[in-house]
Amino acid sequence: MREGWRLVYEGYDPAEEPLREVLCTVGNGRFATRGAGEEARGDGLHYPGTYIAGGYNRLISVVAGRNVTNEDLVNFPNWLPLSFKPEGGVWLGEEGNEFLDYRQELNLQEGILYREFTVRDPSGRETKISSVRFVHMKIPTLAGLAQEITPLNWSGRMAIRSTLDGGVTNRGVARYRQLRGDHIEVIGTGRAEDGIVWLQVRTKQSRLEVSLAGRTSVWVGSDPLRAPAKVTSSEDAVIWETELDAQVGGKIRVEKLVSLRTTRDPALGDLIEDGLNDIRRAPAFDTLVAEQRLAWRLLWNRFDVEVDVSAEEDLSPHSLQLILRLHTFHLLQTASPNTVGLDVSIPARGWTGEAYRGHIFWDEAFILPFYVWRAPEIARSLLLYRFRRLNEARAAAAAEGYEGAMFPWQSGSNGREETQIIHLNPKSGNWDPDRSHLQRHVNAAIAYNVWSYVRTTDDRGFLREYGAEILIEIARFWASLCRWNEGEERYEIHGVMGPDEFHEAYPDASDEEEGGLRNNAYTNSMAAWCMQRAVDALHSLDRPTREDLSERLDLSEEELARWQEISRAMKLPKMENGILEQFEGYAELKELDWDAYREKYGNIGRLDRILKAEGDSPDRYKASKQPDLCMLFYFLGKEEVTTLLKTLGYELTPELVRKTIDYYRTRTSHGSTLSHIVFAAILDEIDREKAWAHYIEALQSDVKDIQGGTTPEGIHTAVMAGTVRHVLERWAGIQQGEDQLSVMPRLPEAIRKIRFLLEYRGYRMLIRVDAKVIEIKTLSGGRDPLSLRLPHRQIEVHPEEHIKEEYA
Repeated sequence: MREGWRLVYEGYDPAEEPLREVLCTVGNGRFATRGAGEEARGDGLHYPGTYIAGGYNRLISVVAGRNVTNEDLVNFPNWLPLSFKPEGGVWLGEEGNEFLDYRQELNLQEGILYREFTVRDPSGRETKISSVRFVHMKIPTLAGLAQEITPLNWSGRMAIRSTLDGGVTNRGVARYRQLRGDHIEVIGTGRAEDGIVWLQVRTKQSRLEVSLAGRTSVWVGSDPLRAPAKVTSSEDAVIWETELDAQVGGKIRVEKLVSLRTTRDPALGDLIEDGLNDIRRAPAFDTLVAEQRLAWRLLWNRFDVEVDVSAEEDLSPHSLQLILRLHTFHLLQTASPNTVGLDVSIPARGWTGEAYRGHIFWDEAFILPFYVWRAPEIARSLLLYRFRRLNEARAAAAAEGYEGAMFPWQSGSNGREETQIIHLNPKSGNWDPDRSHLQRHVNAAIAYNVWSYVRTTDDRGFLREYGAEILIEIARFWASLCRWNEGEERYEIHGVMGPDEFHEAYPDASDEEEGGLRNNAYTNSMAAWCMQRAVDALHSLDRPTREDLSERLDLSEEELARWQEISRAMKLPKMENGILEQFEGYAELKELDWDAYREKYGNIGRLDRILKAEGDSPDRYKASKQPDLCMLFYFLGKEEVTTLLKTLGYELTPELVRKTIDYYRTRTSHGSTLSHIVFAAILDEIDREKAWAHYIEALQSDVKDIQGGTTPEGIHTAVMAGTVRHVLERWAGIQQGEDQLSVMPRLPEAIRKIRFLLEYRGYRMLIRVDAKVIEIKTLSGGRDPLSLRLPHRQIEVHPEEHIKEEYA
């Protein structure tokens, strides 16, 4: 069944090309290539881009008289270029050609991009072109494309040109174009005796070497072309060309197979020779296509979430099912089984574009559960990215006078802080202080991921070798950041930014001051939570491991006791209406005239830039880009938040939860796509109509580019993962408690049925839920029975069991 598997675009629409190109990216968890046409060049409309997982480089740019250092995800050589021209005509992709019809299809089930179009050249010659393209999921160094070219109303000589283009730069984000983008230099090109061409580049600072080797083959009808090819090398490209006689109605097939190798590859011998051998040893193109389809089918068997939606819920032109699969597809192109063992995590925009310079943020906390529930081995590998940068985080903490580990807000190659300290406002043209590095809650996100992974998988080896140490050093950092308020007999945290991202400092703070806020409720709560979890983790280890770890980290019982003391006495400011204050002093800020700003500007998501361009500041207003305090309910759930606050000496009633969420939701601009997925989740048990509206907005945020141009710069991995997680955890009701799994479905009216595969503590289960029945098949499992909580009973489950229960 092909319905719900194909992202289709009919007709050529130049205005839509940037969005189509990013959404039609193909990749395999190791590298990815945007969906620009083979004939396209980076011309302001089209943007071919190939990105390697973890492929970063730093450059110094001079901007408005300042030296600015940026580390970027590098746009590596373009392997796509493939074009033709009739004798006396123009190359496909050059001016003068006219698209008569156009169709593009990304087949999610197969991991293949298809294009079909007819082009008319300036002489009136019409040619039909169809193509297939993949980045291979089974053989992760290979990518390929094939074109079928059919002259419709002409015969004559035709030239075909295939290029490996190293003359690329980072130009994919308009606001970065004043920064240097010349990250790579071509250090060699060549042609092997068997006709394979190659190109080698090196990044200028990180010294990462990358080679592309490629073979282009041509068939006229069913016969291979015997004509010799001419290979030329320019300063930054290697070009393969040949000529043939084309006949009206005759089919010409061109296949291009490329290997991409880097000096970071495992089991690497000679960079160039290994790439050449990839091409020499590769099976036939059709076999590669078949293997690609099989590799993706096996992934979909594991990751697909089937959702049966009522006919009334039409999200035309894309269905809810299709968008969910598109989100899953992009996540698997960012991190797949091919990623296991690589020293990478998941950037906020995946490997699909240059926004945020390819850096890793706290978005991991929204993304990791996608893998933990279905592919824990991928989640484990991604978590090791943070462990390998633990010493850098320790050094960052020590440099600021703190203990433990202080992870950066933006992380790239080596884990140093990549956030700028000043920022050029594109609306005002002014340099503003950028205090976003004060979002220390990234530490809490990392601890949350470690704890969630261990709870879900029961991977005691990971906890012993890596996880406990991360949790301990994060707890140490929070403890050293805290200060004792003698008058209130509470611990406080000053000088931080919360998740809302609009409030960097108090309204009367000067640009020269350090900035930050006092007692951000989310940060303080999560700091207490982190210290509790570090103690729990240590106590869960066997005695010899605990003693060895304590000795190695110089961890004393007195230090543990202090963590427990702080985690019971952290200050959370409260407003007169009984709602916890987002941060100390928030209640004194001005209310914003939301209607006036919406009327004046329309989209006010980036209200911070609007206000600063007006000479104002969001620091003065009760206005947030995305949820802040309310994030607690998203990550921990209402019950755990209630328990946490009770431990801290604060009461949280169901009515107060409702008031809190409503209060802050009406003061949020939703300038981040994450805002909608968070409110969809935390409103799910309070107001299902509003929850559904937020969910649909989050679901469609990339396919409709609701932020007006951000998606072409790279997909939003966190919101994509959040939409899938929402189906499992909110609608199907999958939750983990203490040593048990809960399945408590709450399907919205529009959803008839959900089906998915899940992994929990060694058990692989196929779960189906509808409005009345839960059905669970345990396909495999461990030696111990699994404790399973259902709506009306709690049971023990064993491998190869089939449970079917009515619950409505």
